[in-house]
Amino acid sequence: MITGELKNKIDSLWDVFASGGLVNPLDVIEQITYLMFIHDLDDMDDKKKKESIMLGVPYESIFTESDTVKSSDQLKWSVFRDLPAEEMYEVVQDQVFPFIKNLHGDRDSAYSKYMGDAIFKLPTPLLLSKVVDSLDDIFRLMNEIKQKEDSKPEGGGSIDIRGDTYEYLLSKISQSGLNGQFRTPRHIISMMVELVSPGPEEVICDPACGTSGFLITAGEYIKKKYKSEVLFDKEKREHYMNGMFHGYDTDRTMLRIGAMNMMTHGVDNPFIEYRDSLSDQNPDQGKYTLILANPPFKGSLDYDIVSADLLKICKTKKTELLFLALFLRMLKVGGRCACIVPDGVLFGSSNAHKSIRKEIIENNKLEAVISMPSGVFKPYAGVSTAVLIFTKTGHGGTDNVWFYDMKADGLSLDDKRTPVNENDIPDIIKRFSDLKNEADRKRTDQSFFVPLKEIAENDYDLSINKYKEVEYVPVEYPPTEEILAEINKIESEVQKELKELEKLLKA
Repeated sequence: MITGELKNKIDSLWDVFASGGLVNPLDVIEQITYLMFIHDLDDMDDKKKKESIMLGVPYESIFTESDTVKSSDQLKWSVFRDLPAEEMYEVVQDQVFPFIKNLHGDRDSAYSKYMGDAIFKLPTPLLLSKVVDSLDDIFRLMNEIKQKEDSKPEGGGSIDIRGDTYEYLLSKISQSGLNGQFRTPRHIISMMVELVSPGPEEVICDPACGTSGFLITAGEYIKKKYKSEVLFDKEKREHYMNGMFHGYDTDRTMLRIGAMNMMTHGVDNPFIEYRDSLSDQNPDQGKYTLILANPPFKGSLDYDIVSADLLKICKTKKTELLFLALFLRMLKVGGRCACIVPDGVLFGSSNAHKSIRKEIIENNKLEAVISMPSGVFKPYAGVSTAVLIFTKTGHGGTDNVWFYDMKADGLSLDDKRTPVNENDIPDIIKRFSDLKNEADRKRTDQSFFVPLKEIAENDYDLSINKYKEVEYVPVEYPPTEEILAEINKIESEVQKELKELEKLLKA
């Protein structure tokens, strides 16, 4: 969560753009993203250079001279930032920006597709100079916070300050969801990734990927947990770079940001494509081993734009139900899904609500329902949501469903979302990783199992309150006579004090 000086610096950067005439939030976030990307390329190149020396393998810098580049060093943030404003503007506009647009050699790559129509929009050298100075301050503060965190004896590196900074920047695109789209908080993404624990051979998809938050977090998890396989196994490294990550969205700006995001996180060629996942544009069937998603909850679609085979599973116009049908279709047998759904999906009484829940529970394996508090998506929305985790089997397998009642996520549940001590996420991950020890928990506990038979008898209702038992603790109150006597005593004391006050005022 961004607070204090760093938050103020980011707010000031936004004001710098406004004073320079750029006020469209999408334009501003795109220009900031390009410049952050350029900065990260410099850092990434230095890091890879050092790694190649340590590993004793050759490395060719991405910053190379060409007909249009006078000096490859001028393409680096660390070099051009020190140039006079006019010269820096010329270098960035005429050399650096064309360089990043053509960075990826594969013209069919996601990066090349979405960077092709990118435009450098900063109108004056003075504005560029101010923005670069502001970003330098932001990067400095981010590094200070990271170093402070890493120096802690325990829990070092537990925050992703770069991710949080970018998250806060993205929050300025809109103070409310657009078409039902709400960015998933980073710590919730991390929780979901840890719960499904992806491996180095996964084929991962987010059919509503936005800025690729789920894909990036899954990639970082795999790289950290399976470092040797991803770095040194040629086949697995090739798969990680070129075949593991797939994302679809209908917002080209988000896709462009997502492609840059993936590249700066070390994934050379993710398959990120402009596609309406619910339409016939999306032919994917039985293709993925893992789906991570927070699909849009934007109400109704017309039947004629929805893929016919999804309507066979669940005849509805509601996107939150259609996406669940889509996930089942896109997964391989044995593939897993962790997705966020609005609470209405859990208990809705329409035929479509019941049929999709029945499909997941009876014909596949529903493993967990994690109910989240309504403040998780604030300040953008107060919607109550849950995380569903299920495996596609095609022939059932649900015996017991694990429910968890999340009451706190480490941040206050108001619009400010400030850090608090209460946080159920570590407990959720710990309990889910050892479900054998959950069998004896009572319905009054924060987590418990519910058998398939009981869920089926309740029209496949998955709301935790349907099954949770509330333990009432009796409270004994004194007799009415004692309460009245106490009130009279307090009243007489008040009257006594008032008379003393009157005497003082008359004296």
